[in-house]
Amino acid sequence: MQRRTFCTSVFAVLTFSRTAKASECGFEICRSEGEWRAMLTSAQYKVMRREGTERPFSSPLDKETRTGTYACRGCDLPLYPSSTKYDSGTGWPSFYQPLNNAVATKPDRKLLVRRTEVHCRRCGSHLGHVFNDGPPPTGKRHCLNGVSLKFLPA
Repeated sequence: MQRRTFCTSVFAVLTFSRTAKASECGFEICRSEGEWRAMLTSAQYKVMRREGTERPFSSPLDKETRTGTYACRGCDLPLYPSSTKYDSGTGWPSFYQPLNNAVATKPDRKLLVRRTEVHCRRCGSHLGHVFNDGPPPTGKRHCLNGVSLKFLPA
């Protein structure tokens, strides 16, 4: 059985088997579908590997206010510092800026409007979307699924 994913370096669509090696999938960290399913809950798998969305206001990370870092649940890569988190009122954890070299984006045309998808640059896990309605200094809102993240307190 084969599945599809994207390559962060060129955002080209790649097809690979369940036994894909890191060099074949386009990411530093590659896992087979079985490995992903074994390490993630069904909700995490749906969001992170199938680009789904969790229900708004369902993640405790939306109301997390402690100092720390938000990392990728799939590979532990630090993604967002708590200093860039803010309450967007949308029901999802929101940030105005990621850490350097932490995320990759690609166009998302699944709905009628064009959006920008954000993924972990190391393992390709889907995190959420980026919108142009955030606060200064970037004006961006990285609207993320809490199930894709781990909070690491300082």
